[in-house]
Amino acid sequence: MFKYFEPNKIFSITSKAPKYVLFLFIVILSIGLTEALILSPEDYKQSHSVRIMYVHVPAAWISLGIFSVMTFLSIVGYIFKIRNFFLIAKSLAPSGLVFNIIALVTGSIWGKPTWGTWWAWDARITSMLILALFYIMYLIVWRISENDDKVFKVTSIITILGIINVPIIKYSVDWWNTLHQPASINILSKSSIHISMLFPLLTMTAAFALFSLLIFLMKYNTELIKIKNKGLDRL
Repeated sequence: MFKYFEPNKIFSITSKAPKYVLFLFIVILSIGLTEALILSPEDYKQSHSVRIMYVHVPAAWISLGIFSVMTFLSIVGYIFKIRNFFLIAKSLAPSGLVFNIIALVTGSIWGKPTWGTWWAWDARITSMLILALFYIMYLIVWRISENDDKVFKVTSIITILGIINVPIIKYSVDWWNTLHQPASINILSKSSIHISMLFPLLTMTAAFALFSLLIFLMKYNTELIKIKNKGLDRL
């Protein structure tokens, strides 16, 4: 049922979506920034530097989530020959890389007052850097390859290898002694973070998710326009 997709029908929906997503993003971001910068309390140890968390953590979450979705789309797309899944994964990759870089940069900024250094070859930091390299390799392959079948195969391999790194990032603080503290938020058990910090953290995560959706829609629409310009009515 997913064998063929008509760009005209898809574009009629995705071309209208960005303005609504942008509106929601501005609203949610305004709420999140107000909560994170004004209403949330300072940490008793880290003082106001803890507010970097409201950018750093959501950026890391979004980056991991996007790569996971890209891997799923690539595997399913390759198995069932669904070309549109590769187009969606390709359109998601730029925002995933952007948030990966944001996580690394804000982590360094946060690390200076907290650990006394801008950078350390900590397990989580290093594994996040490796994830960024997988993002870069993925985008480079799309840039340099002109053979669709070849790029589908190579990008699928890159995502499969890269996804191995995702659980390493997640559980690195539990498996090794790292500078990072253990996870404060747990889905299956009680979280140690207070609601006054959890709410702005989740709100900023929602704002970042909307922003990544906005970037995706702009990139995806561009790809659909390229297909229409080639005179193709199917993906």
